[in-house]
Amino acid sequence: MAKVNKTVPSRRRRKKILKAAKGFRGARSRHFRVAKQAVVRAQTNAYRDRKRKKRDFRKLWITRINAAARINDMSYNRFMHGLKLANIDVNRKMLAEMAVNDKAAFAELATLAKQALDS
Repeated sequence: MAKVNKTVPSRRRRKKILKAAKGFRGARSRHFRVAKQAVVRAQTNAYRDRKRKKRDFRKLWITRINAAARINDMSYNRFMHGLKLANIDVNRKMLAEMAVNDKAAFAELATLAKQALDS
């Protein structure tokens, strides 16, 4: 039987890990065993934080909407309920954008929400 040479696949595996660890500090970018641990941890954090980013942005939008609603003498809760009653369907991302950049339009939405709550 012919001798099986395993160097090419193993070198390819190691190079793939070391390439992923490029930019890490110290041994984490040069020594395979340490680099492998660092890359696995980095990939775990990246996967988790892709999910967490969506939560964090939603929290930020809600905070901005709440601040702008309170300037217009409403709480976030009542503001969103008023918009729903008035059949105004605007997502939180756009409401937060309006709260920061277009205060007049947001104030108009707040008055519509108040009217819907009163009636």
